[in-house]
Amino acid sequence: MAIQNAANQYSGLTVTPKSDTPPAIKKTSLGQDQFLKLMTTQMTHQDPSQPMQNGEFLTQIAQFGTVSGIQDLQKSFGEFASSINSSQALQATSLVGRNILVPGTQGLLGVGGEISGDINLSDSSPNVSVKVINSTTGEIVQKIDLGAQGPGKVPFVWDGVNSNNSMASPGVYKIEATAYIDGKNTMMETDIKSQVDSVSMGTGANGLKVNLTGLDSVNFNQVKQIL
Repeated sequence: MAIQNAANQYSGLTVTPKSDTPPAIKKTSLGQDQFLKLMTTQMTHQDPSQPMQNGEFLTQIAQFGTVSGIQDLQKSFGEFASSINSSQALQATSLVGRNILVPGTQGLLGVGGEISGDINLSDSSPNVSVKVINSTTGEIVQKIDLGAQGPGKVPFVWDGVNSNNSMASPGVYKIEATAYIDGKNTMMETDIKSQVDSVSMGTGANGLKVNLTGLDSVNFNQVKQIL
């Protein structure tokens, strides 16, 4: 009898299952729907003796529209930047194993290979030359006389033969170009032919890097020509 009374006592109770639905996230920004609802409420409860002027109403809409427009613009720019980065990464990966021209003063001499590039000549010169220097010892390995040249890009090639008319050891060599301009020898900038070994994805100011075989890396936007 006691068991039956206990059963009757608890028979009216119900068990509510635990909900797995996560609590709603509280919004910290005002959306367009909320703004319009707030504006409508404001107009409904305004003082009849001092109604809101059209100018005030339009100003508030314009302010909200400006903020909303800036947010949309920032989102669009973010998507555009991501698209550009993806496109650049795709282009950069296609360079692996290929030769490119990049600004620099060092070139890699492979076995039986050569070092070549362009001299960026700022003005006409009666005497343009290139010195090939051992990067480790500082020794001048070879000097190439290119004679008189006009302004613009002046190509050069070092076949790897040193001043003793023998093949230089493979390795990294410094390229130093000079031109006789306005009565004095002037250092000229050079673009060196190099091979792309790999590509590195960076962030922010670092950006996309092109790693050169046996040399340092350069920014992707420094690539002047794909050979």
